Amino acid sequence: MKSNLCLSSIILFSLLSLASSQRRYVVPNRYFINCGSNSDIIFTSKHFVGDDSPSTFSVSGSHKAVQNNSSPTSIYQTARVFTRKTSYNLEADDKNTFVMVRLHFSPFSTNEFELHNKIINVQVFGFSLLSNYKVENKIVIKDFIVPIGNDKKFRLDFTPSTGSYAFVNAIEAFTTPNDLFIDGKDGTPHVSPKGPNGNMHNISTSYAFNPIYRINVGGRTINPERDPLRRSWTPDETFLFSNVSAKSESQHDMRPNYDSKGAASYDAPVDVYSTARRLTDKAVNITWNFRVNKNSVFLIRAHFCDFMSPGRFSTNDAFSLFIYSLYKKDIQLGQIVNSPQVPFYVDFVVDSGEFDNVSISIGAIRGNDQTVFLNGLEIMELLTNLGVVGLRTDGKKNEKKVHIVIGCVVGGMVLILILGFLIGSKYRKSKPLVEAKTESNMVSPYGRSLSISIDFTKNHSSPIPNLNLNLKFQLADILQATNNFDEKLMIGKGGFGKVYKGTLYDGMIVAVKRGEKGHGQGQPEFVTEIMVLSKIRHRHLVSLIGYCDEKSEMILVYEFMKKGTLQDHLYDTNENLPKLSWTQRLEICISASRGLDYLHTGAGIIHRDVKSTNILLDENYVAKVADFGISRLNSEEDNDVSGIKGSFGYLDPEYITCMEVTQKIDVYSFGVVLLEVLCARRALDNRLPYEEANLADWATTRIRNGEVENILDPFLAGKINPNSLTKFLEIVERCLKPTGDERPSMNSVLYDLLYTMELQQTMANREPHEDSTMNTSFQLSMIKIDRLPSHTNDDSEVNESSDSSFPTESQVFSQLKMNEAR
Repeated sequence: MKSNLCLSSIILFSLLSLASSQRRYVVPNRYFINCGSNSDIIFTSKHFVGDDSPSTFSVSGSHKAVQNNSSPTSIYQTARVFTRKTSYNLEADDKNTFVMVRLHFSPFSTNEFELHNKIINVQVFGFSLLSNYKVENKIVIKDFIVPIGNDKKFRLDFTPSTGSYAFVNAIEAFTTPNDLFIDGKDGTPHVSPKGPNGNMHNISTSYAFNPIYRINVGGRTINPERDPLRRSWTPDETFLFSNVSAKSESQHDMRPNYDSKGAASYDAPVDVYSTARRLTDKAVNITWNFRVNKNSVFLIRAHFCDFMSPGRFSTNDAFSLFIYSLYKKDIQLGQIVNSPQVPFYVDFVVDSGEFDNVSISIGAIRGNDQTVFLNGLEIMELLTNLGVVGLRTDGKKNEKKVHIVIGCVVGGMVLILILGFLIGSKYRKSKPLVEAKTESNMVSPYGRSLSISIDFTKNHSSPIPNLNLNLKFQLADILQATNNFDEKLMIGKGGFGKVYKGTLYDGMIVAVKRGEKGHGQGQPEFVTEIMVLSKIRHRHLVSLIGYCDEKSEMILVYEFMKKGTLQDHLYDTNENLPKLSWTQRLEICISASRGLDYLHTGAGIIHRDVKSTNILLDENYVAKVADFGISRLNSEEDNDVSGIKGSFGYLDPEYITCMEVTQKIDVYSFGVVLLEVLCARRALDNRLPYEEANLADWATTRIRNGEVENILDPFLAGKINPNSLTKFLEIVERCLKPTGDERPSMNSVLYDLLYTMELQQTMANREPHEDSTMNTSFQLSMIKIDRLPSHTNDDSEVNESSDSSFPTESQVFSQLKMNEAR
């Protein structure tokens, strides 16, 4: 009996050990090759073997070893140079698996060879790993994962460009686990920029993988020594659109509970699974944006490990993951794993199409309390097998197949071209007049997608990047809408160019802003304006209808705001415009502060050019903030100290001195706008005496001297409740504090303005406070009006940017009067 029990225990232990071993992995010893050398070295904890006289592999072709001891890293002091096609003949450790191929390049010069800026082509099994790849003056490491079939033998082919030569410093080519990529029964979800596109099958055997990004979300850089497959992972900060609601979490002593349903220990390092980004505001999403190649296909792998939730999951615990804001996948933790700290991943195949970027977001599901998080991301370009070069060497039988494949491909392409020409000639139709479309409503049903698909920190060459938008107009449509930019339709002129009133083919009235060559801020502002307005929505931010970059044009099309700019109604020369009452002015200030508050707290954006000409009024005098050409992300470092950006008269003195861009520069500028509203005069008027030219300096001096009645717009005399005026002056004083730390947030300004409106409407018949007179000074510490807390939240404003509050296409933009130069 005891012997049977013992035998059963041994069998059970063996089975468990076998099952466990199938999920373990140790990097094999081959191949790590020190190219161009006859000696072995230790590099990144691995033994690299010289390739002069190798025993475990061979090198065939025309090649030569070169050396330069200038590099501090021994692996980059030698290289193998190829004057003609040369092959490394290698062998995988198993069949039906994968090989991790890692190529090291570090160019140097010798008396015989100049390795800088060389063009390199690398192929294996018909997969083109590098095609006309130019190695510049830096160390470059390129990773690839190649499928291995029934033939374990493979070769790496290096081919120089015509009349030149190629090189490589080191090669890693080691066998990985055979379940690194698994084809599910139903295939892998396939996503395009237009939305879901079915499923793709046989990915693991049909493609090689070129990792473009490996992102440790919420964590730090991970070096190859800390990754089971010797991969490098980078932090996510530079790809994160806004970190306002994205909190970094970590639990470095966490030991993942690997489960058969989830990921294996080699799918990602522990360092990835022990850090994360967690969503702190379920009214918004966390979005990451990545630049990718156009017309390419990618495998995106999202890694998850919930070390933040306290207990087991229920079957309903879930949150949403979005790709391109058009595809939604519910991450149902309760149905994937049973408890926290169990790593798993989800794969997607994504087409880039005509776009050079991809956005990935996570967001909450309404009514679901599950923690929303992400641990890691991998984006790998799928490389197709050419079928004609470097095929598995099975002798003449394969050579014959190659010739057949070539003949079929060439013949088929010729036939397709002929048919395509004939069909195209017969059925060619003109393109639709306007390509602008409303965006899909598949954005998170709960929360605002804050995705912007372009990196703020990079300069973009012309023409502008192919934005991930459906907002592009044809130039012919713009010309028709503006009657070839008829000067009679020009309604404004500013730093970017001229603004025209236009009418689209469907009768919609728009404002068309055309950038002029050699006049104004140019392409960076053009791109930034599109980036911001195409992806944020708020009823107090002007809406972008579309853009046109055809023939080097820089044209922006907006909704048309019938009542023009705020400045038009304060002190513009047009006497036909009715004067604004104090209540109307407060409503406009409140609306503008709502828009700015959303930019700061909801989207993490600093406007940088707040002024009365950038506050536009619709037909009902509802205000919207416009002109985002020099906006930037709150988290973005400002390395451009070559010039001050903004408008004179509105510039924060601290910004001018320190060149530090914060949200408080918008607060200062808005304080100047509040003075414009009160005084009805320009922020900067050089026609006046020097001491009166700057509104902020002149007005604050008069107020401190108790001369409020001398700065007040005469139209408002006797029409402002003293308590309302006192509170308004307090807001101005706080906004114009000399340092940003002393100024309030836009959220605080918003609620103080609401209180100012309440005082105007509800306290008109009450006795004013004893110090609330027309001689009010800035000694406001004695004022008895309660200050609203800056952190006040009003639940009624949570859905401020919902679709229901968007302007309709029949609403209109502005007769922009942009006469001030930046």
